[in-house]
Amino acid sequence: MSQVIHLGPGARMLTTREAASRLGVSLRTVQLWVEANILPAARTPGGHRRIPYNAVEALALSTGLGGDPLADQARCRGNPAAMPPLPSALDKMRREAGPHDVLLVADDPAWQAQCASAMEVFGAAISLRFAETGYLALLHMGQRPPDLLITNLELPGMDGFAMLHTLERCEAFSGLSVLVLTDLKADEIAARGGLPEWVERFSWPTSPEALAVRVGRWLLTQRPLPGIHPEQ
Repeated sequence: MSQVIHLGPGARMLTTREAASRLGVSLRTVQLWVEANILPAARTPGGHRRIPYNAVEALALSTGLGGDPLADQARCRGNPAAMPPLPSALDKMRREAGPHDVLLVADDPAWQAQCASAMEVFGAAISLRFAETGYLALLHMGQRPPDLLITNLELPGMDGFAMLHTLERCEAFSGLSVLVLTDLKADEIAARGGLPEWVERFSWPTSPEALAVRVGRWLLTQRPLPGIHPEQ
């Protein structure tokens, strides 16, 4: 939880809106990353969030977010219309023209590679990307929300439970399709805080081929794309 701090005249702190502009993501994405402790934040005596400038720059450098801040400032100074569209608008344009985006969260590179191979059958219908931890998955989703999230629950660092409960607090992800890979029974899941009701469980361990079949069934419920031909 953010603590109350007193900001001196030389403190280099950003508002959440300034951080979002620097990183090229939506304001809600920055709020999500603060809630997940991806970005540290404090509160002013007036209750407003402030984010250390150095933390924002470190995140921008480590992820490639935000482009060139000086060029962005020069282009947009005095001309709000020149600001790039928020990720939600970019996602809408991408989804109208491109493949379905699938984010697979698993910490086994070999299994990731096997899944990529198994899903080659879908050709241009999907774009597959990977994350190894819940933390990295949230970074990916902040940059570009996927159409389908597939995740293990047992992950290093931020596990799948913590990641999904972070998403649960964000209305922007309320309609996200989520497939959870787990061997935990219902009572074991409940003992660890449960899962959002909108996620679907899939037995783990599973083969990459079986997972590809499940992804294929999901694709048939989506808009038609090249390489996917539902039966008439």
